[in-house]
Amino acid sequence: MKITRQIAAKKLIDYLQHLISLKELVDWAEWAMMEPEFEEKDSELLREVIGYLGLADVKAFGLTWDDFEKFLFRLGYQIKISINPKVS
Repeated sequence: MKITRQIAAKKLIDYLQHLISLKELVDWAEWAMMEPEFEEKDSELLREVIGYLGLADVKAFGLTWDDFEKFLFRLGYQIKISINPKVS
């Protein structure tokens, strides 16, 4: 499967929305780095972002909110937050 900006962004978004765990994000990133097919025009960006995600479970390389914002922006997305009252 060819890895694209959209696929990488979807994994980040899934993590932020608690649809996947940090372990699942890291496992995907490690798998993706072994995948030989990155979208050619974005291969450098994808390798940089996904390579960093593959190290996210190492304390020294943990992910910050700024990292997510920066990675998603570079992948062509903008984060907008909606905060709603907790439903009891």
